[in-house]
Amino acid sequence: MNQDNNNNSYMSKQPTRLLEENAYLDVTPQSARAKTTIGSGEPLKLAVVGHTNTGKTSILRTLLRDVYFGEVKNEAATTRHVERAQLIDSQTGDVLVALYDTPGLEDASGLMDWLEDNTASRRDGIERLQQFLAADIASGATASYSSEHEDYSQEAKVIRQLLASDMAVYVIDAREPVLGKYKDELAILSWAAIPVMPVFNFTDSQDGNIDAWQTMLARRNLHISTRFDSVAFEFSDEMRLWQNLATMLTHAEMLEQLMQRRTEDWALLYDDANIIIADFLLNVAAFVREINDDDDPMPILQQMQEAVRQSERAMQHQLLNSYKFYDNAVAATPLELKAYQQDPFDAELLKSYGIRTTSGAAAGALLGLGIDAAALGTTLGLGTALGGIAGGLLSNTGSIADRLSGVKRLYIDPATLTLLATRAIDLHMALRHRGHAATDATQMSYSNNHSNDDDNPESMKPWSTHKLPSELKKARSKPQWSSLSSGKSEHAQTLRTDAAWSLSRKLERL
Repeated sequence: MNQDNNNNSYMSKQPTRLLEENAYLDVTPQSARAKTTIGSGEPLKLAVVGHTNTGKTSILRTLLRDVYFGEVKNEAATTRHVERAQLIDSQTGDVLVALYDTPGLEDASGLMDWLEDNTASRRDGIERLQQFLAADIASGATASYSSEHEDYSQEAKVIRQLLASDMAVYVIDAREPVLGKYKDELAILSWAAIPVMPVFNFTDSQDGNIDAWQTMLARRNLHISTRFDSVAFEFSDEMRLWQNLATMLTHAEMLEQLMQRRTEDWALLYDDANIIIADFLLNVAAFVREINDDDDPMPILQQMQEAVRQSERAMQHQLLNSYKFYDNAVAATPLELKAYQQDPFDAELLKSYGIRTTSGAAAGALLGLGIDAAALGTTLGLGTALGGIAGGLLSNTGSIADRLSGVKRLYIDPATLTLLATRAIDLHMALRHRGHAATDATQMSYSNNHSNDDDNPESMKPWSTHKLPSELKKARSKPQWSSLSSGKSEHAQTLRTDAAWSLSRKLERL
């Protein structure tokens, strides 16, 4: 299926939309940015801070829906400079939030000792931090000629950004125990005199210490916190993050606008993905090839199988692109679709999904590679008949005229259509629950605990194989709907537009 054509053919049925947000790197020195109090209609300047390797950049990748933002590694001090990105209203183009990814705080305890020894306790927090920033120790200059001095240049970058921001989120690795260094970090952050909200990352881990953290935070008068896992993503967690931040602001109009737009965009993205899936299924359902009664069906069956495999891969890449995971190789975030690229014509795969082939398959096996459709008078599943080589394909006499003329029509059978639909829906749901910082390829796959009972209501199948949606049944008699049959992609897609829209609505209700 042609991806660009697919996207264009439905524009008349949906609102025009822009990219949900874009990331822009800003290399302007942080010292050149003066802080101004946020007012009505101004973008929120939000600093993302925390200890090294807690997932600050990971959270930003997921918020930005950008697998390329920053650098994510399983090691400390990956981010060495402040990087800026923006969340933009997808309809108006307004900049709603400016996000600042900061280096990790490496030695807050040492910095706290220096502040206690070198700044006056009578001064307020901002004055003490400014005094630190004016010292040589903040530039790292002393570390180059004396081993007695520590280098706090990374901490200085964080503090400069804090003083230029409206508020901050303090990222906590929920798997980490509460240690003294984290308490010192929070004490230093509090001196910047801006609202700070703790955000727990990696909350899907069973080794969480959130209760202990919340007790410590409460003792420091930080009673508002939230959970946001950058790997196991939940859209409701993101909304809760913005809602909690909004409660800490006098003017929260920009965050309210952001929440409204992102909620709308998330719903539209769901609709778009279901249309992509529905269009793919209709394209396959309408796929038909004709052979003469005496022709060997195997070459045609194999050609049809390969066409379906390629069409499924194209659909999967469209879904990846829609959710901004992209279909090209991303070194830091491998998106291997192994669970979704097993051969859909594998009889064992059908069985693992609890999908039965048609009862005619047994009769077909008795006929070997011959297909005497006129004699049997029914649709025959060849999955078992051909030993899995041509699994999932049927012979079908479309009319009396076909039978008299000795013409056979080969279609994709209901079992294979059901499998393709199940895998597409699985992938769609996996993408909606995957953070853009996830690096584990297995995160793409949902549980494969499929039932072997074709009639079990707990099965993940969207429908029973003998009860295909009316749109797919109709496609059987519309070979012109399939670009796989005609090779005319744009024309075929236009013809099936209404049916795709209707089928997508049914997919949404599953």
